[in-house]
Amino acid sequence: MPSQYSLLNWVESLQAQGRYTFTRIDAEMGTKRSFVAVQSALRRLKKQSRIVSPRRGFYVIVPPEYRATGSPPASWFIDELMSYIGQPYYVGLLSAAALHGAAHQQPMIYQVMTSKPTREMQAGKVFIRLSMSKNVTQMPVVEKETETGTMLVASIETTAFDLVRYSAIAGHFNNVATVLSELADSIDAKALVEIADLVKIPDVQRLGFLLDAIGESQLADSLYQWLEIRSPRAIPLQPGVDAADVNINNRWHILPNIELEVDI
Repeated sequence: MPSQYSLLNWVESLQAQGRYTFTRIDAEMGTKRSFVAVQSALRRLKKQSRIVSPRRGFYVIVPPEYRATGSPPASWFIDELMSYIGQPYYVGLLSAAALHGAAHQQPMIYQVMTSKPTREMQAGKVFIRLSMSKNVTQMPVVEKETETGTMLVASIETTAFDLVRYSAIAGHFNNVATVLSELADSIDAKALVEIADLVKIPDVQRLGFLLDAIGESQLADSLYQWLEIRSPRAIPLQPGVDAADVNINNRWHILPNIELEVDI
């Protein structure tokens, strides 16, 4: 029997067990075929759009209903993929916001936080963008069930801080404010303060300012109390934009150098 069919049978047996990922080494062991034979069979299955490889040596099985997009959703394999590359992670930013109920946030690129610079990965039409955070293992996360297992997702409060810290890849501050307005009812003020110790003071200032801007001053009060004893310096809301002749917001020591337009 040709090796590619042997591999196909093995792949189909994985899928029957509810498994949708495997490595090249898994395939060699599972089929008891040589490296060369397995590589040849893998190439054939990739050409047939039965599997896709977001990272060398790591493969995702593509069910028939996802052949048009070339891959199942990233949630099906992100946990196994990050384990394969040996890096801590959590799904974050707009991808996390969508999972927490920000109905208008369905980013085209799956956004993931990890511990070191990592190039973007692609599986068919699914793109995964990884942003670096030194605090990735400290920030609060939640475990979400997926179609194939579980994955780590930023808590709603972690998401709020990350949206501010990485505003440039979260649609900038107008979009960040809009997302915060969608999530505000679920944000816990005490949890925000607990995270404040893990992030930079300017992130606390900017988040507090934005919460006030969307009418969530009561939620922001806990951050203000945390900030008040730390003597923050004045900073612009938008880094890199001229803040001359802008009146300071004394509550947050923020120079509002851009006009916020919140789609609430």
